[in-house]
Parts: sequence; C-alpha cells; structure tokens
Amino acid sequence: MARAHINRIGTATPPHDVHAAFLKLIDQSLADPRERRLFAKMAERAAIEHRFSDFQPADDQGRVTGDTEGFYTLGGSPSTGERMARFEAGAPRLAMRALDALGLEGERERITHLIVASCTGFVAPGLDQLIVKGAGLDPGVERTVVGFMGCYAAVNALRLAHHIVRSEPAARVLVVNLELCTLHFQQTTRIQEILSMMLFGDGCSAALVTADETGVALKDFRAATIADTLEAITWRIGDHGFDMHLSGEVPGKIAQALAAERDRNDEGGLLRGQRPEDFDLWAVHAGGRTILDAVETGFQLAPAALGWSRGVLRDFGNMSSATLMFVLQRILNAPRSAAEGAGAGFAVAFGPGLAAESFRFQLV
Repeated sequence: MARAHINRIGTATPPHDVHAAFLKLIDQSLADPRERRLFAKMAERAAIEHRFSDFQPADDQGRVTGDTEGFYTLGGSPSTGERMARFEAGAPRLAMRALDALGLEGERERITHLIVASCTGFVAPGLDQLIVKGAGLDPGVERTVVGFMGCYAAVNALRLAHHIVRSEPAARVLVVNLELCTLHFQQTTRIQEILSMMLFGDGCSAALVTADETGVALKDFRAATIADTLEAITWRIGDHGFDMHLSGEVPGKIAQALAAERDRNDEGGLLRGQRPEDFDLWAVHAGGRTILDAVETGFQLAPAALGWSRGVLRDFGNMSSATLMFVLQRILNAPRSAAEGAGAGFAVAFGPGLAAESFRFQLV
C-alpha cells in the first residue's frame, strides 16, 4: 500500500507585525495599575515576540488608536458580517502567498485533490473554490473543507490526505491551512479574554502530499479526548466576531492526560506502546508557552525537544490550524547535521473537546 508523504510545505503571514502595538494598546486601556502590571508580567512570560495581521496598527502621538483602515477603532466593534466580508477579501490573498512559497510551477495541472482547513471565516463560494480559481487549478479538482475544528485541524486535514493517497497512489493532494485570527479581536477589559487574544496571529500553510518518497512519511493517526473538558476550549459565533474561551485549566489537564498516557504505554494509547524517548522529532502545536510546558512535563521530554515549536510560537504566535504546519516546515528545512540520527517523529495538537489529535511520522 502506498504511503503518503508531505513532500514540502510553503508558509506565509500577512505583512504587519502587530504584537508590540497590541501590548501598547492593552497597557493604555487598563485603568487599574495592578492589572497593567499583571498583564505586562504575563506578556513577558508568554514567550511571543511577533504576531502578524493584515491590519496595520494606527498610532496617534504615541497612542494606538486601532488600524490605519479604521476597521478597528477605540469604542467601536465590527459586526460578524463585516469580519466575514474581510475574510472573503483577505484569505485568498494570503493563500496565494503560501502557494507561491510552496512552488507549484509546472505542477498545478497535476493537483488532483484540495483540502482546506480554517476556523476563522465562512464564505460561499468557499475558500476552496476561491483557491482553485486564484491558483489556476483544474476546476474539476476534488475539494474538501475542514471547518471550525480549531487548532488541531491541521492533523485532520493531513489524515484526509493520508487516506486519499493510500487509496489513490497517483493522487497529488494540496493541503491548505489558513487562519485570520486577528479578525476576531474584540475590545474588552477582562484580563482572561485579553490574555487569550494576546496569543493569536494570522498565518497560512500550503503542503503537497503525495506518494513520492521525499519529505515526511505519514505513518498513522490517533485521536483522544480528555474526560470532563468539553467546555475547556470553546469558539462560538457571536454578533461581533467569534468568541474565544480558553480555560486556565487547559495546560494542567493536558499535562495530567499525557502523564497518564506515558504511564499507560500500551498499543491503545496515543504513544501506541512506544516511549517518548523512542521519538527523535517532536512537532507540537504551539498553542502557547504553558501548552508546550505541559507537553514537556507530561511526556518528560528534554528541554530541547520542543525547540521548533517554541521557535514558531516566538516568531508567529498561535495561528490556530496553520501553526503545526509551520513547525513541520522547520523540521523539514532543518539541516540534516542539526538533527543527526533523527528520523522518527511524533506530532500532536490540542483543541476543542478537550481533544488531542496526533500522528507518527518518519523523516525521509
């Protein structure tokens, strides 16, 4: 049976780094000095230096007043409809940049399947159809949309590509993960909501998955749900964008669950009877520093094991479903001398449920 391989990955972000402006905006909007100090402390601990958006911050004599287009203004809040109109306009542009980074010259007519994952926008005709038109793909390409699954959707999209290639060895599957998280920023003085927004930025990945034996070989996939955590992460549609709830219990729940998986260590678990020490490469969704710390603690990993994930978090923040693909790209592009002896890999992402989606892989 053919084995699916991620042959290569292209990534793109919008042009504007908004992280510093966001921190300044929150600092100037919090009236309580104790809350300002708390926020500054948490921002420093977040281990994020850059996050990108299509919106360019507007600065008026040292005060952040929104963005230069007036989409976000102090005291104003765009409707969900206005945000979706912006998604329809901006998402295809970012997708084309990721496809350019992937490099499909001479291959566009060979793409047989397109899988698109996103949880930050809805439009019909869908983003899949807009990509087909914009990229000049065969209009008859088979299309699938993985919608509103959140941060672990990259794994679900790759699993679909895996099954397609195994059943159709000649298939050439284009997998696109695109998230415009900054479309859903909202004005609030509630610290918990502010800290959640501080994690997120925009990004897009495009991956080519085929039976060609280059890149990353996809071995197998497995999902698990942590009991009694259904409301730990929620992403609901509101009148003024999508409303994120991220419980402070999430890192602890993940650490406990992974420690139990490590102790369990049987064929039915996430590790499939293997030990964390059996894996040379770790591709973990960079959902936040505390999430990565929880994985490191739960699986008892060496501090350097999650270096690629921590680097993506530092450079881009949490881009929801696109984030794991940015991590895999860094693994693919790393000089072989930097990963001497490496080959066996484990990938995992967490999202609503609270659930973990994982797969084992082999660096070819």
